[in-house]
Amino acid sequence: MRTLIILLTLVIAIVVVVLLVFFKDDTQNFRNIFNLFKKEKKSSDLHHRIDTKYFEEWLEMLEFHNKDLKHLKDTLHTHIIGMDTLINAIMINILCGWHVLVEGFPGLAKTKTIHIFSQLLGLDFKRIQFTPDLLPSDILGGEIYNSKSQEFDIKMWPIMANIILADEINRATPKVQSALLEAMQEHQVTIWWVTHKLPSPFFVLATQNPIEQEGTYPLPEAQIDRFLFKVLVTYPSLAQEKKILDTLEKEDTSHIKSVVSHSQLVALKKEIDEIITSDEIKHYITHLTSITRKEHEYILYGTSPRGSIGLMQASKAVALATGRTYVTHEDVQRVALPVLRHRVILNYQARLAGLTEDQVLLELFATVPLI
Repeated sequence: MRTLIILLTLVIAIVVVVLLVFFKDDTQNFRNIFNLFKKEKKSSDLHHRIDTKYFEEWLEMLEFHNKDLKHLKDTLHTHIIGMDTLINAIMINILCGWHVLVEGFPGLAKTKTIHIFSQLLGLDFKRIQFTPDLLPSDILGGEIYNSKSQEFDIKMWPIMANIILADEINRATPKVQSALLEAMQEHQVTIWWVTHKLPSPFFVLATQNPIEQEGTYPLPEAQIDRFLFKVLVTYPSLAQEKKILDTLEKEDTSHIKSVVSHSQLVALKKEIDEIITSDEIKHYITHLTSITRKEHEYILYGTSPRGSIGLMQASKAVALATGRTYVTHEDVQRVALPVLRHRVILNYQARLAGLTEDQVLLELFATVPLI
């Protein structure tokens, strides 16, 4: 028996040596396979250490102490049950002059939330359903021939509203996506070589379905970077869903009046510019973003400096909402995930291990000290 074991060991050793000699150029492939098993084992530890929901609740549980913003949110909650993460994200982004990308299943009241929001702010609202056959002119507008005057009239389409809901944005072709995202960045559109300024404020809430990938066009990294937040909307709790059913028959949204005027909104946006961000906080922000650009086993690309800019502006909006004139580390931590999760691109090993951007980011954030 001992002799048989020795012979089998020798045979296995000879086979391994032959493979390494004749396939020496593929030695790295063998190493990659072994490393992959090691990474998968390491990733399982990562799953046990991270509680993503706890950090998500930082933004969800944000309490507003600013009088105007608190009144706006309290009024909104008379019509919307739950959805605190989305509501807080919309308020922060409107104040900062940025836009929100929402990922969530159908039927979670995303359209209703942003529509009532526009009514409470007294702003124009337009919903655009993105489909594969949509054209850029359907969003931006174009010239239409007038048979009476025998001239071309410029017809402006939904893009000229204050608040736009871009529903299922990843169903439209890249050409249409680029038309909207350029307007988001430049706050203007060009039709037949004539530039038209968009109304102020101008805010886009874009949605995409996380489960339906067939017939979709994922947003490129360079374009998705133009959203300040990526918000993950989940199902309501049992208590919240019961409350939704209780209020369904009594609800009337046809007579909603504005509770925050345009002048109040402009004043709030100016107050953000006066919020103090110390050098200590700026160092902390740059450390959080730069650590994603260092060589990492799960990250393909890290965030750009635009991520640092967005993180600082969002933190200042949080400070204003909570009634302070300066930014704290906690303000930065509240918005770190929604600001950075769509700016970090994971590699194949991370996907194979079943990791999300939030899990990898939280692992990195834990190594950044409070400077």
